[in-house]
Amino acid sequence: MRILICNDDGIEAPGLARLVNAVGGLSDDVWVVAPDGKRTAASSSLTIARPLTMLRVKTNWYSCSGTPADCVVSAMTWLFAQEAKPDLVLAGVNDGRNVAEDLAYSGTLGIAREASFWGTPAIGFSRVKNPDFSDGDDQWLGALIGSLWQSRADWAREGHWLSVNLPTALPAKIRQPRIGRDKIGRKAEIVESEGDRTVITVPRGRAHESEPGDENDAIDAGFVSLNRLNWFGETRLDERLLAGIQRNGEAC
Repeated sequence: MRILICNDDGIEAPGLARLVNAVGGLSDDVWVVAPDGKRTAASSSLTIARPLTMLRVKTNWYSCSGTPADCVVSAMTWLFAQEAKPDLVLAGVNDGRNVAEDLAYSGTLGIAREASFWGTPAIGFSRVKNPDFSDGDDQWLGALIGSLWQSRADWAREGHWLSVNLPTALPAKIRQPRIGRDKIGRKAEIVESEGDRTVITVPRGRAHESEPGDENDAIDAGFVSLNRLNWFGETRLDERLLAGIQRNGEAC
């Protein structure tokens, strides 16, 4: 099994190393392509028609000057251009949970989304800030990944991927919560202002809002939060509405 691991926290992030260590018992064909620096909230953006610098850090490890999703694209189009494509793409482990609106903003989940465009099963892993690490965490995570891989026929539908949020302590039981609301980027801070020129910054962090049954509720209760997501983004309109719009348009 060929595994590609990417992240949005950068090539030197501890969570990346932990994820590589976790899959050590599952495959000896593991590859890493990660950004050369932190790319938080990069979503699924791509670098098109501009140069990307790929640097071989060590055997099977490459840094990329672009976005998290660029890491997947560069692997598929360059690194594995003449070789077998990955069987599984893993993203993370992100330094902080990815919940609610993060499903759209997250570079970690942007990696998994991009992998789905290539028809490859993908899982994005995130964990709460400042968790209680234990010696058995990586082994437990590896067993979880192995179980998800074995059951991929039941979840790896076209255009879908998994988002997994790990709680403070492992091992933990798994829940499938509903998607909540906990938006980042709620305020702006003025850095400087002079005449018509104003410099602002949008600070990190979120309100940590939670309602019973949502992801934050599950994670805060000590559960692993697991959700299957998709990129289709379509909610069908009633055909009667379309017919009414058509009639109104013809009447104008």
